[in-house]
Amino acid sequence: MSADSKTGLQLRSLIKKSGDLEISLVNVPTPEPAADEVVVRVEAAPINPSDLGLLIGAADMTTAKSSGTKEAPVITAKVPEAAMSAMSGRLDESMPVGNEGAGVVIKTGSSDAAKALMGRTVAMIGGAMYSQYRCLRVNECLPLPAGTTAAEGASCFVNPLTSLGMTETMRREGHKALVHTAAASNLGQMLNKICIKDGIGLVNIVRSAQQAEILRKIGAKHVVDSTAPAFMDELTNALVETGATLAFDAIGGGKLAGQILTGMEIAANKAAKVYSRYGSSVHKQVYIYGSLDPGPIILNRGFGMAWGLGGWLLFPFLQKIGPAEGAKLRQRVLDELKTTFASHYTQVVSLAEALQLNHVAVYAKRATGEKYLINPNKG
Repeated sequence: MSADSKTGLQLRSLIKKSGDLEISLVNVPTPEPAADEVVVRVEAAPINPSDLGLLIGAADMTTAKSSGTKEAPVITAKVPEAAMSAMSGRLDESMPVGNEGAGVVIKTGSSDAAKALMGRTVAMIGGAMYSQYRCLRVNECLPLPAGTTAAEGASCFVNPLTSLGMTETMRREGHKALVHTAAASNLGQMLNKICIKDGIGLVNIVRSAQQAEILRKIGAKHVVDSTAPAFMDELTNALVETGATLAFDAIGGGKLAGQILTGMEIAANKAAKVYSRYGSSVHKQVYIYGSLDPGPIILNRGFGMAWGLGGWLLFPFLQKIGPAEGAKLRQRVLDELKTTFASHYTQVVSLAEALQLNHVAVYAKRATGEKYLINPNKG
């Protein structure tokens, strides 16, 4: 390990009891790797919606201000008083950010498994990826195929495994087709490619005509716009055609989950042979896995009694299916890393650039088609 890698910059997020968010860069020591650990020079780490939950929390980013220097900027913003209770578990604790990333192994521990990774480009999971250097266990690293860059492998955990987890959940729970919201996202495009390849019916719900066009260009068959006047009719027709009775909702708040359940009920009743005053006997399930709308979930109960609404997260799902099945999913990601699971970024920024207000304003919006990649060692 070279002398200049004994310490490295790390991006930290702090929410104070005073209601102030502070995002800054700190210099931290790089640990010596234990026997089954390696030190990785981080060269690529995406900003996913799940990262933003920790990075900015419940802060109102319209209040964001910049201070510090060009090399060591500090971003501050106000957290609304009404949102402070939800932040109680992290108050006054400076927290490193970044769920996943990729880079090159520059030092290893003494085990054979660790030594085998020396000089390899690996993808990583384990948090604190917005850092110049990370010390990780060997099992937290995924060696990338020869010729794969860190940028190509940086997003090979969260979005690919989430999209595969959705189709695997569908199979395990006895459904035959899916509904997905915020469907033109990076994850949504991966899910489309999986479903097209595997012959799975997929209903994509988007929020604009532009997003619908993104999906149609990659071959999506069923795309409906939630802002269109005929949304419910178009959604129901797509549900009839696909038979989808399972949905994954990235929006969270508002009426959409209830609208999906209602559409599923109408579709089920169209195929019903006997009327039931309790609604159809077909089980309809919506899993909330995101919170683009942090408001209350509104359900107008027009979908009988055979339904469920719950939460779904990747890591509990992986724990549920076990290491062997999880390894199969990871192998598929590696096999299709440059096709099905390719990620596209609109900006590559350094740690300091990630704390420039003009960039913060873009990625904090969580907008489709504005995915950022941080290269902690850029420049």
